[in-house]
Amino acid sequence: MDSYIDLLKLILPGILVEHFDLVKHRLENEVIHLYFEERNIVPKEESKRILIAHGFHKELTIQDFPLRGNTVYLHIKRRRWLDKKAKQIVQRDWNLVAQGTRMTEQFAAFLKELSR
Repeated sequence: MDSYIDLLKLILPGILVEHFDLVKHRLENEVIHLYFEERNIVPKEESKRILIAHGFHKELTIQDFPLRGNTVYLHIKRRRWLDKKAKQIVQRDWNLVAQGTRMTEQFAAFLKELSR
């Protein structure tokens, strides 16, 4: 595995590094925006179905841990597929956002611990 991938796994949520491509980034006024798109890899549990890529869901924006004094926002586009035979939309069930927040679960847990 590439060393930069190992480094990204330490900085970003592992699920992003493993299943999403970083397609764009920008830095503006001490805010880092990272844009991710889910890879076009059919979910294993759906491998028996004939699926074709069918675009993306609306972009989800969540806040993650700050990096070097910069606020970090992750912009995530989840993929959807179309089952050619059943004409149904198929998608993965990602648990990327902590319940009731717009932050990653890890960041929300960190903030919760700080407030104790």
